[in-house]
Amino acid sequence: MTHHPGLLRTAPLQEETTSSLICRIASRSGMEAKVLRACWKWRNYPPGHESGRARADAEVLLNAAGRQLLACICGVEEDVLARALPSWGKGDARLRAENDDPVGLWRTGGAVAGPVAFGCRLCTARRTGAAVRMVRYAPLWERVCGRHGRWLLDADADQPLEHLDLRGLPEVVAAQRRWAGVARRAVRAGAGPERVFALAQAVVAPWWEQALQWEREKIWPRRLHQVAGGDAGGDLERSRIVGRDAVVFPEVVAVADTLLDPGMAELVWVDSGAGRPRALPADGMFCRRLGERLGRGWLGPLAAADHGGPLIAWMGSVIRLRRGAGGPPGYDNDPWWLRQEHQAATMAGQLRVLGKEKKAPGSGTMWRAAVPAEQRRLITSAIDSAEEQLLQLHGVQTGPTSDVARRLLRGLGHSAGLIENAWKRTAVAAVNGGVPLEEVARWVDMPVKVLREMLTAGGQEDDS
Repeated sequence: MTHHPGLLRTAPLQEETTSSLICRIASRSGMEAKVLRACWKWRNYPPGHESGRARADAEVLLNAAGRQLLACICGVEEDVLARALPSWGKGDARLRAENDDPVGLWRTGGAVAGPVAFGCRLCTARRTGAAVRMVRYAPLWERVCGRHGRWLLDADADQPLEHLDLRGLPEVVAAQRRWAGVARRAVRAGAGPERVFALAQAVVAPWWEQALQWEREKIWPRRLHQVAGGDAGGDLERSRIVGRDAVVFPEVVAVADTLLDPGMAELVWVDSGAGRPRALPADGMFCRRLGERLGRGWLGPLAAADHGGPLIAWMGSVIRLRRGAGGPPGYDNDPWWLRQEHQAATMAGQLRVLGKEKKAPGSGTMWRAAVPAEQRRLITSAIDSAEEQLLQLHGVQTGPTSDVARRLLRGLGHSAGLIENAWKRTAVAAVNGGVPLEEVARWVDMPVKVLREMLTAGGQEDDS
């Protein structure tokens, strides 16, 4: 194949994936992407979803000869490509070839340079003349296309939509403009904007799951129906997963702004008793003011009741720092430290779990990851109690066998109810990083075995 630099010059778009650029070059040349990719030698295969569909967030790393070839094909200087493509300078040991052959290696975008999202096709057409798919690296606070009123979705999920319609939701568009100021405040406060955003998202995400039971919540349902094209009821679970980040975006920005406000931190200190330590009250001034800033005066007590959650953890860090009792620098006195179990589930992870659940009900979630810390302790305590009573069934009895069996049944029933309710309220935790979904069997199967043994033992005793 003979290449003519500049004949069909295809410039990269800012933050675009290298794979996306190759696909756009092929489209402009009237060929399939796989035909153009044959110009490189590949060390592995393109990543795909469990369904077999190709991943839109697939990314490629190229060796020096491979980068030179791409620059020649698209007619753009290498330094221009280096400034536009985040993966351009990334290397890998498998790319070290003994010769000068152009070599490529497949990866997923998230493992290379961060979150990957679809670009706006209308903006792409405006800049390149072709309304083709473009994929780029973009954090959640850069997902609004204000020009065309679109929320640009994650590209790593196995679902067909590239964007959601934000027309009629100016507050979501405005939230992205507001975030710019919040990010500057975060920098001045010595906190990385990405950490502040992640914490705020972790605070809001559980509210999104609980909101199904909140009769007074009117804002999010309206937004969800809007982004779902007017009716989210056709497949509510999927709509809630796909639409969550866009729908709650204004609240995430508002929470981030609140957590950076020194005046709000002062309210936390007052609620804690200041110089006279006390337990944080359910009707504290901080949570009341937080609810008001979110346009939900009734939310304060609900937020305060999330014991073990990221908001209470942030408040605890603020109090310890104010008292000077935090000790040396570390996660326990870092207000922006986010524990792994508090991280918000991703759309891709939730969709994988939802698909697994629909194929085999009960197999789609790792309950210890899905359940909030406070409920996890209650469940574990109930299961431990049930195991102890089971031992009593097979050993020394402290009361009639039937009474022990009934208590055991009630304990297991309560545990099962907690698990089911917590699972529904969290809409399934994301499996974000390589933990096999099948591992849930280790957790789900245990209480099932206990129940089966209890029923068998109880039936034998009653028959005797």
